[in-house]
Amino acid sequence: MQTRTLGKTGLEVTQLGYGTMGLRGPKTWGVRVVDENEADRFLNQVLDSGINFIDTSPDYGIAEERIGRYISSRRNEFILATKCGCCPVQHDDHLEVKHEWNAELLERNIETSLRRMRTDYIDLLQFHGGDAETLQSEGLVETMLKFHDQGKIRRIGMSNSLPNLLDLIDLEVFDTFQMPYSCLSPEHEDCMNRAAAQGAGIIIRGGIAKGGPDAEIQRENLKTVWERSKLDELLDVGMSRAELILRYTLSHPNCHTTIVGTCNEEHFAENLASANKGPLAPDVFAEITRRVNQHIAHN
Repeated sequence: MQTRTLGKTGLEVTQLGYGTMGLRGPKTWGVRVVDENEADRFLNQVLDSGINFIDTSPDYGIAEERIGRYISSRRNEFILATKCGCCPVQHDDHLEVKHEWNAELLERNIETSLRRMRTDYIDLLQFHGGDAETLQSEGLVETMLKFHDQGKIRRIGMSNSLPNLLDLIDLEVFDTFQMPYSCLSPEHEDCMNRAAAQGAGIIIRGGIAKGGPDAEIQRENLKTVWERSKLDELLDVGMSRAELILRYTLSHPNCHTTIVGTCNEEHFAENLASANKGPLAPDVFAEITRRVNQHIAHN
């Protein structure tokens, strides 16, 4: 598994990371859930594959608890990233995701996450949303630095999207930024480049475009970009659409790692195989970019 340095953190992360939203458990949202045996097997399979970056959140149901239950004994094998600002509410039949921005909640998130994941420290704690004005007025960066000084967290990151990202990047206080990006949805590329130019590590979510045009759950906007950009013409023999999308994301010089969150073993194996093939040829990457930008310009 190829690695890159996660910006100024100095951490060497595998280009393919693992997102644990699929381990959220029952009575959360959606219909795809895995039981305890599957969660155990899958988390250990992720580490056995060589992936060393795991991203989670208190918003993901029992995902943090499962990390602690099944792979805390292998803590030295992976870089652990979670989030804060999270105050989810568990109802009888679903999990309501809510966020608040105050020091008391951040402290509670940190202590709860450490306990759930059975660890003494979090490698990367990310704000799960928020805006620059609120974080500053509430003194929340300073709150995070206090826990950093205590050794409970080692780096401070931000998981967000436009329009909030630009002001957050301008604060120049975050070690990493997590944001969505793929060839079918490239709106955040300028944010990637801007943050990377400051030395921040870049974590991509949505790097496989939610499965692309062949996904079980169809997203018409992504499918339209694929079809109107005529990206089928750029597939090599034997290359799936998902492979092209993922390898495009991994080819971006400012993508340090992209988190893929499948709990389907077949899809996971395909993602591993695609990542291990390395970046696309520069001319293919450039042609995909040209076609998609042309489509966006005309729409």
